[in-house]
Amino acid sequence: MKKILIILTTALIVSCGGKSPSIDELLAQGDEKAIAAKKTELNNQKASIDETLKKIQDYQNEHGDKPINTQVSTMIVKDTLFDHFIELQGSVDTKQNITIMPEMSGLLTQVYVKEGQKVVAGQILAKIDDGGLSQQIQQMQVQEQLAKTTFERQKRLWDQNIGSEIQFLQAKANYEGQSKAISSMQRTLSKTTVRAPFAGTIDDVITEQGNVVSPGMTALFRLVSLKDMYINVDVPETYITSIKKGTEVTVEFPVLSEKMESTIRQTSSYINPANRSFSIEIPVDNKRGNIKPNLTARLKINDYTSENAILVPLSVISENQEGEQYVMIVNESEDGVQAIRRKVTTGKASGDLIEITEGLKIGDQVITEGARTVREGQLIDIKNS
Repeated sequence: MKKILIILTTALIVSCGGKSPSIDELLAQGDEKAIAAKKTELNNQKASIDETLKKIQDYQNEHGDKPINTQVSTMIVKDTLFDHFIELQGSVDTKQNITIMPEMSGLLTQVYVKEGQKVVAGQILAKIDDGGLSQQIQQMQVQEQLAKTTFERQKRLWDQNIGSEIQFLQAKANYEGQSKAISSMQRTLSKTTVRAPFAGTIDDVITEQGNVVSPGMTALFRLVSLKDMYINVDVPETYITSIKKGTEVTVEFPVLSEKMESTIRQTSSYINPANRSFSIEIPVDNKRGNIKPNLTARLKINDYTSENAILVPLSVISENQEGEQYVMIVNESEDGVQAIRRKVTTGKASGDLIEITEGLKIGDQVITEGARTVREGQLIDIKNS
């Protein structure tokens, strides 16, 4: 090709050289015959040059470099087990986290526990002044003993058909009334003793000894048990058919750098109209006792599983002007290896992968690297390692 260009250039120099007058000189002289002859000469030169350029173009078309195909990477479509998870955030709570209040008014005379102390169910925590109830009970017990003796004597006489029936019934009623009155007073007196309703830890002593307390108004202690721990979280209503009792959950505690497996033990039958969600409850195993109420927890809930799912990278999914999704796949034809467009229907995504529910089959070769740059029908070279 270089030799042809050199010959062409030389011919042009020779043809334009010599001592013949220039165009400007001919036009200045006004010699019509010489001007016409010069025009014929130039036309002949142009025809010769055009013919030479055509020969060069034909040579280049036959012997020139061929266009380079686009380089792409591909993946072979396979089926695989696909688990989809939704991620939520909640906090730990416990069923046994209460504020203990008195059942009776009076002076708080004794506090028997300290903050951080572990207690058992039924243990005495504090004592409230009974206001003389214990002395009243003692007096009533004396009267009860007298009523009992009278009743027993009347009963013996009545068994022997001695005395009237009314005397026997009055003695019996008097004795039973005294017994019931004492039982009622004893129940009232028991309210002056504050006991632990369940085993746990005294998290806070709210009211100190010497204060006057009132039912429903004065908080005495906060009692917490770390045994029955759980997480309650709201789930969008769109998952109501896929998240049920028994669904597996992975619970992560970022602060503790711990994970555990659990299952949903309860789902709400009520949808909150304010945020269109329903609540679920997940039990938390707290054998080590390091999980505290209100601790932040991250939940991964398995809401969908497919045993034969087709997964592709999200990066290979494109969309046309009609909003239809497609991927580029490999097609081998007589013209070579081409990229062609295949419409697909997508399902759920997880990380950088998405499920294809329609449009692809096992064995299809999907273009991954270069998927967004190749065109329909474009020749490609596959560079998979």
